[in-house]
Amino acid sequence: MDRRPSKAGLKLFAALAENPSQWRHGYDISGATGIKSGTLYPLMIRLERAGLLEAAWQPPAVPGRPPRHAYRLTAAGRRLAAESAGAGDASPPASIDGAPA
Repeated sequence: MDRRPSKAGLKLFAALAENPSQWRHGYDISGATGIKSGTLYPLMIRLERAGLLEAAWQPPAVPGRPPRHAYRLTAAGRRLAAESAGAGDASPPASIDGAPA
């Protein structure tokens, strides 16, 4: 069932759409959006499964640190982010981000 993006989903799309080809870490996204990790990570998992986000493990920047998961928008995610940004206060486009309609 398609649903409209939640407020958290819209914030996530806006943050990732600023530079859609750039890989970003969850901690960075959380800081940029103000979305708490308990909301952010399940949302990103749902968006990845829906084909709107791409996720990849990145090697550590500093030796001895663990690899980090990074995220960026897919082509479909970029389209949805653009539609969501253009919708303003109007009804956002359909999405699958787990938010109630």
